Amino acid sequence: MDRFEDMRNFVRVVERKSFTKAAADLLIPRATMTNSIQRLEDRLGTRLLERTTRTVNTTHDGAAYYQRCVRILADLDDADTSFTNPDPKGLLRVNLQGTLARTFVIPAISGFRERYPGIDLVIADGDRYVDLVHEGFDCVLRSGDLASSSMIGRRVALMREVTIASPDYITRFGMPQCFDDLETQGHQMVCFLSGADDKPIPLDFVVDGKVRNIILPASISVTGADSYAACAAAGLGLIQVPRYRVADDLKAGKLVEILPDCPPEPMPVSVLYPQNRQLSTRVRVFVDWLSDLFARTEF
Repeated sequence: MDRFEDMRNFVRVVERKSFTKAAADLLIPRATMTNSIQRLEDRLGTRLLERTTRTVNTTHDGAAYYQRCVRILADLDDADTSFTNPDPKGLLRVNLQGTLARTFVIPAISGFRERYPGIDLVIADGDRYVDLVHEGFDCVLRSGDLASSSMIGRRVALMREVTIASPDYITRFGMPQCFDDLETQGHQMVCFLSGADDKPIPLDFVVDGKVRNIILPASISVTGADSYAACAAAGLGLIQVPRYRVADDLKAGKLVEILPDCPPEPMPVSVLYPQNRQLSTRVRVFVDWLSDLFARTEF
C-alpha cells in the first residue's frame, strides 16, 4: 500500500469519524484501515487521531495534515484525469431529495449506468439536512434556496411553483382574489420546517413584479414533502409546491390553484458538495448528467 492510499484512508476516517464506516466506504477490512493509519502515524512521527469508544477526532497535527491531504489528493486526481482521461470508476454515494429522485432521477438512472458502467452507485433519499463530509456522501441534490455556506452549489434546474388548497378548504375559507385577502380572510398555511434549525418557510408571491413573503397561522407543521402535500389534500391549509407534483390533482379538481396571477418564485434545484475539495471525476460526471437530465425536463 503506497503513501497516497494511506492518505486517502486517513481523509476518509477523519470525515466519517469512524474506522469502521471509513473501511466500509472504501471496501477494505477494518484491520487494513487501522494498519494504514498506524503506518501513517509512524512515518510522520506524530499522533494524527484521538480515538474514543464512540468517535474519532483529529489532533492538532491531524487537523493540519488533513487539510494538506485533501489538497494533495485533489491535485493528484486532477493530474491523472488530465493525462489519462480514464473512464471513471469506483463507489459514488449520493443523497437525493425524495420526490426528485422518484420522479426524475431513478427512472433515468439506467442511462447513467450504461454510460459509466465502472461507477457503483449508493443512493439515499430524503428531505433532511445532510452533513456530506461526516455522513460520507459525495454530493447531495436538493430543491430550494441554498443556506449552508460550507457547501458549493451548482444549480441544475428551476421548477415552476404553485399555491394550492383543497376544495373543502376553499369552501370554508373562501377563494382569495388578491394577496391582501390572505390575511383579511383569515387563511391558514401548512407550515413546512426546513434546514438544520427547523425554521418555518414563508409563502412567497410575486405581486406587481416584487416578491412578498407571508407566514400565515398554522395548526400543523411538517418536515417532509409527502406529508406537506397530504396536509393540503386534507384541507389543513395552503401550501406551495412544484407544479409537476400536483398537476394531475389540479386537472382532476382534487386540488385548487390559489392566486395564479401572483405565483411563487421558481424553486431552484441544486447539487451540493463540500467547498474544501476539488470534484472527483465520478462526482463531476454525475453532476453533468443531472444537469443534462433536468435541462431536458419540462417542469
